[in-house]
Amino acid sequence: MTTTEAQRDADIIVVGAGHNGLICAAYLARAGRDVLLLDARPDVGGCASTVSDLGARFNICNCDHTMVRAMPIADELDLASFGLEYVAPEVTNVNRFYDGSDPWLLFHDVDAHLEALAQTHPHAVDGYRRYLADAVPVAELALDVARTKPSMRAMASTVLRRRAAGATRLLRWARASQADVLGQYFDDWHMIMPAVTGGPSVWGVPHTAPGTGTAAALYATRHVVKTGRPTGGSGALPDAVRRSFEAAGGQTRVGARVERLLVKDGRAFGVVLDDSTTLRAPTIVAAVDPQRVFVDWLDGVPPAARRAVELWRSQPVADGYESKVDGVVTGTPRWADTDGFVDAANGADLLAPTNFLNPSPDEVAEAHRLRERGEVHARPSMMVNLPSVLDESMRPTPDEHVLSVEVLFTPYDHPGGWPASGEPARWLDVLDGFMEPGTLQVDRWRAMTPDRYEAEFQMHRGHTPAYGEAPLVAFLGRRKELTRYRTPIDGLFLSGAGTFPGAGVFGASGRNAADAVLHP
Repeated sequence: MTTTEAQRDADIIVVGAGHNGLICAAYLARAGRDVLLLDARPDVGGCASTVSDLGARFNICNCDHTMVRAMPIADELDLASFGLEYVAPEVTNVNRFYDGSDPWLLFHDVDAHLEALAQTHPHAVDGYRRYLADAVPVAELALDVARTKPSMRAMASTVLRRRAAGATRLLRWARASQADVLGQYFDDWHMIMPAVTGGPSVWGVPHTAPGTGTAAALYATRHVVKTGRPTGGSGALPDAVRRSFEAAGGQTRVGARVERLLVKDGRAFGVVLDDSTTLRAPTIVAAVDPQRVFVDWLDGVPPAARRAVELWRSQPVADGYESKVDGVVTGTPRWADTDGFVDAANGADLLAPTNFLNPSPDEVAEAHRLRERGEVHARPSMMVNLPSVLDESMRPTPDEHVLSVEVLFTPYDHPGGWPASGEPARWLDVLDGFMEPGTLQVDRWRAMTPDRYEAEFQMHRGHTPAYGEAPLVAFLGRRKELTRYRTPIDGLFLSGAGTFPGAGVFGASGRNAADAVLHP
């Protein structure tokens, strides 16, 4: 069946206006295609958005952007012309520990970083130098591959252009665990656990699990790419992409929840919304959870897609495990231990960066076990920042700051349910223990728990899908719907965090999916 010009609502329908869906749609529109972008929420951006509540503006997830800044997306979509500006803290993050050990600072600049580390953790400097020598080529190669529009030939060319620098190590690390890789350079777990908090713990897997070794490049990536924050909040990125998309003639329709994909004779030809509206296009891009597409959305399974549907149906349904507390604080909080390493900061504002609150390896292992029972560890991994310190436009009033606290692990199935739980308030008490007494004055706050992410962001069981296959899988093009964005159903493409190269504010999936549509 073909969709005639008279029957079409657009050349291409993109479902899901998170940042990947937006980026995909913008590239397609700028290539001259008639694109209709749909999202179930009342606004675009998904988990990269910034929302209004409690008289303030809150980022749905962490406001730190790193990977998307390594991509050419901002230049290619001319996002500066559409209002996107970044500010960057001098210190990328501060790493603190529940056991009271001395914190250490992560600077983007390698020399500044090593100078600071020599003051706080001199025993780790030699190991960190060896780590950088090995990890920076891995990080640079991984970023180059992510920038390469996926095909075996193009990816091989990228590797050869770098004369295979880092390639052998990248493949070796991909088979190992993060714990084993970082253990080659550091014998102090305080140097390892911040990479666990920002890596495998965010993915929901133990850092001792084989296949997590590429996360060992996290520190190196922060040295290769400078972390920044969009002025006005994380949502300034998707907002700028939307303006770029619409300036190219794209149409955005929010409040449009897709319930089914229309398929006939092996080809996708439209979608049905929850109000029974049918929208037709010969090409559909689903920038959403791939499992939901194959399990819930298909109104018919063509023979070519049966194997893929069976595979997705056989996979377990993942639960969400991350929560976030958004608050408005009166005055300016002060970390209790700041004076102890102010010299290492060399004048940098230590309220501006994200602070990682890190448990020990044994506590993280216990947190994984408690998660299976729906319980939260007494010392959860946390990522804390005050976005309005670096970005004055985020301040609710001149006397207030915005507080952001991400918490791991906070299971979807929590005993008694999240609305009745005292856990979120306890997390603020835990945070208060890291502050100088009386300086954390939380005036009002809210908790985004997995049930709220499900209800408000259409995240099935509060879970964010994340592509987690080994680099070799992407290189060879296995799981084609995830690594090449093409499905066994003609006219149906995938994008989003569940496809290569993965989750976080990255955008490469959206850019790559657009290329797959334009060059089938």
